Amino acid sequence: MTNGTMMQFFHWYYPADGTLWDHAKDKAKELAGWGITALWLPPATKGKDGAKSSGYDAYDLYDLGEFHQKGSVRTKYGTKEGYTAALRALQENRITVYADVVLNHKAGADEKEKVSAIRVNPDNRNELIEPVEIEAYTKFTFPGRKGKYSSFVWDWHCFSGVDCAADVNEAGIYKLRNEYGQGWQDVVGSEFGNFDYLMFADVEFRNPAVREELKRWGEWFFKAAPFGGIRLDAVKHMSPDFVVEWLDHMRTLKADLYAVGEYWAPEDLPVMLKYIEATEGRIALFDAPLHNNFFQAANKGKDYDLTCILKNCLLESNPQLAATLVDNHDTQPLQALETPVGTWFKPLAYALILLREAGYPCVFYPDIYGAHYVGKGKDGRDQEVWLEQCPHLEQLLTARKQYAYGRQRDYLDAPNCIGWTREGTGEHPGSGCAVVLSNGDEAKKKMELGTANAGKTFFDLLGVRKDEVTLDPDGWGDFPVDAGSVSVWVIS
Repeated sequence: MTNGTMMQFFHWYYPADGTLWDHAKDKAKELAGWGITALWLPPATKGKDGAKSSGYDAYDLYDLGEFHQKGSVRTKYGTKEGYTAALRALQENRITVYADVVLNHKAGADEKEKVSAIRVNPDNRNELIEPVEIEAYTKFTFPGRKGKYSSFVWDWHCFSGVDCAADVNEAGIYKLRNEYGQGWQDVVGSEFGNFDYLMFADVEFRNPAVREELKRWGEWFFKAAPFGGIRLDAVKHMSPDFVVEWLDHMRTLKADLYAVGEYWAPEDLPVMLKYIEATEGRIALFDAPLHNNFFQAANKGKDYDLTCILKNCLLESNPQLAATLVDNHDTQPLQALETPVGTWFKPLAYALILLREAGYPCVFYPDIYGAHYVGKGKDGRDQEVWLEQCPHLEQLLTARKQYAYGRQRDYLDAPNCIGWTREGTGEHPGSGCAVVLSNGDEAKKKMELGTANAGKTFFDLLGVRKDEVTLDPDGWGDFPVDAGSVSVWVIS
């Protein structure tokens, strides 16, 4: 079996020109050649800002760029026809599509309603300050769609909280007083007392009509645009029992549907493990603690202890449910969770997620194609950002596709130089590799690849080192690496 590799085929500042779906279709063959087996595409559903929306401000889940709503027919990424055409092209190249699904909240309501609410302390959402009567944007009628696909109308009974008293234009966090309880819904973490509320109109999953509508929508979406998996947004803020119920329903349509969730807790591995327990292992999570290790390692340079690089992360604790990554659209420059991994360390980080046996790696769009954009900095001023392509990433993908197979032996035993080997398998002729990383000086690592590889000569696939290494009769060799670099040694 070939190693699976996911790619996030977008970034937050991708141009709002409606070309992404066509771009994915055009790149399908190239991506397959590099060994990409699954593509995570951004939300295909209409957001509150129409063609300007990145899709995470979900408005109409049934509008995939088909109806004139919020100022446009298409979304930021294209039309419904473009989306389904991209899916077909990717699937023809044996690339599975992971659809980005945003169920936690809705935005851009069509009408206001007068509601009974409780103003809460934003720093401790369990602290109820005062009851108030407000007008809130909570009614969604989708006039542009005119009831096609679903006649369900969302009103204040479908939401647990809002972020604005619209009648007085006053921002805040308001808990709606509906028939499903005055308190927030149960979530795993305890940030801000209860982090059920994130933004916009927060969906009330205790309402059985909401649960049924979201399951109906899931069926419709899967039939309209057949996908092989989903990335579920903001699971930190959603009721775990709803996630279980919804995924179980979706898997009646596709038993092997892959699911990965965004539970961003880079310094709280225990709460991520608690979430996995609460959802009974039904959904993988992006390994935020591992990303944090990479970020720290890049910033500290030779002062970072590489023997700790894989410690205290999901990859170590539950590798079967660890989706590993180097960066994503939330960690890129100018974003709220801005923690980009330094360019010099990215090849080392990608070697760690692509060439080891555990974890399911995800490659970030700018690391293959680069990116250039302008966005608002923390000072409110426009800033221009250039993101470089990650050096050697194409060769590292080739190494994963062709060489990173078989028994793994670890040599994670020195603060500034670590390595591992993959022995190779008969199923992948010529496979096997030795990987060495340094965050300090030039170094060598004595490592074993087994007697089956005895006497074989290896070269650095990345071309950083020009020398060769020949294994001794017992299958051992001394593998060098340049200062602050990575080398991937494969059979000549």
